[in-house]
Amino acid sequence: MEKLFRLSENKTTVKTEIIAGITTFLAMAYILGVNPAILGDAGMDTGSVFLATAISAGVSTILMGVIANYPVALAAGMGVNALFAYTIVLQMGFSWMAALAAVFISGVFFLVISVTGVRQAIINAIPLQLKSAIGAGIGFFIAFVGFKNAGIIVSSSSTAVSLGNLSEPTVLLAVFGLFITIALVVKKVPAAVFVGMVITSVIGIVLGFMGFEGMPALPANPLTTNFQMEGFGAFAVGMGELFANPFSAIVVIFSLLFVDFFDTAGTLISIGNSIGLVNEKGELVNGERALIADAVGTVLGAALGTSTVTSFVESTSGVGVGGRTGLTAVTTGVCFLLSIFVSPLILSTVTNAVTAPALIVVGIMMAQQLANIDWKDMVVASSAFTVVITMILMYSISNGIACGFIVYTIGMLADGRAKQLSPIIWGLNVIFVIYFISPFFM
Repeated sequence: MEKLFRLSENKTTVKTEIIAGITTFLAMAYILGVNPAILGDAGMDTGSVFLATAISAGVSTILMGVIANYPVALAAGMGVNALFAYTIVLQMGFSWMAALAAVFISGVFFLVISVTGVRQAIINAIPLQLKSAIGAGIGFFIAFVGFKNAGIIVSSSSTAVSLGNLSEPTVLLAVFGLFITIALVVKKVPAAVFVGMVITSVIGIVLGFMGFEGMPALPANPLTTNFQMEGFGAFAVGMGELFANPFSAIVVIFSLLFVDFFDTAGTLISIGNSIGLVNEKGELVNGERALIADAVGTVLGAALGTSTVTSFVESTSGVGVGGRTGLTAVTTGVCFLLSIFVSPLILSTVTNAVTAPALIVVGIMMAQQLANIDWKDMVVASSAFTVVITMILMYSISNGIACGFIVYTIGMLADGRAKQLSPIIWGLNVIFVIYFISPFFM
């Protein structure tokens, strides 16, 4: 363990890493239920998607831990799975096999630019203070996700969002869990976020026995015995259909590339900043290895029969309880593989009310990166603010990064600092503009 993961060098222990890995898994276990539901709307078999989701997440996360020694977990990404089902299949009319073909091609392309170092060069070109803004923005983003998932914040026709129904037992459980978790963190209890999740889950199970609806519960049969994988290799069948219309195929592949690239970049940057994986030049240490593992995950996911596999922002929950090395990721990956056999137990006991407090508290921790930003520099301040606010309001990490970059470039031009902008920054701005106008061609 010491030789492979350099635990002493990273000031961590096997116990801490295992707890962090379990915490990360619990924070993102919802994907095992949500992803099959979303891709099921595209006509895919939900049981097959569940199996593909679990296997691709497990294998790619273990690869991330072993190859890059990063405490980052991967799984079929939220947002990009909606793009897969509701835009590519239901709106554009492609079959789910053709959509898988597009995911596979985007993964191969990612793998090529990762191996050649192009992907790493793009991430390293992001200004250091914008990296801090991205990390803080993701903190606000996952906190907002936690509030929304718990029902503490709900949609409103008059004010966009408003306070949820605090009389709902599940909402009250999430609020209680949030208070407990904050108290544990303030008291510096080891693995406070994980302990908070356990306490919240146990209380929820007890309340469920008392007759309260919607609570975590112990299933009658915790084991899964029916396994199938109808989507395995289906991407090959969809290749011909995908390229029957080359222009549409390019638009689809580009959209998948864009969302995956900048969601992954944002996640790696935020985690790297928080645990010292960004050096004094603003470069990710071993970043190219992490990006290769991420790209392999997408290729593997498409081959098995699921949408784009990407680095999960919920990995920050594991980092929040002390995860610092790839052993955290390996633990999470093993949990995903084991979940194939105990999925009813996981899906019934790890509810939104249990995971929401963890996401909110970790978001608070990540928001502390705002202290690294020079708010007196209006160019930096405006772009950093744009990253944070648009990431939340547009409900998209990639959109937040894109908007922040555009504002940064405009600010640098207005301030007479255009010569400080690298060719990569200019190229990214072109890509961002193309991305924002691409829906007009879908």
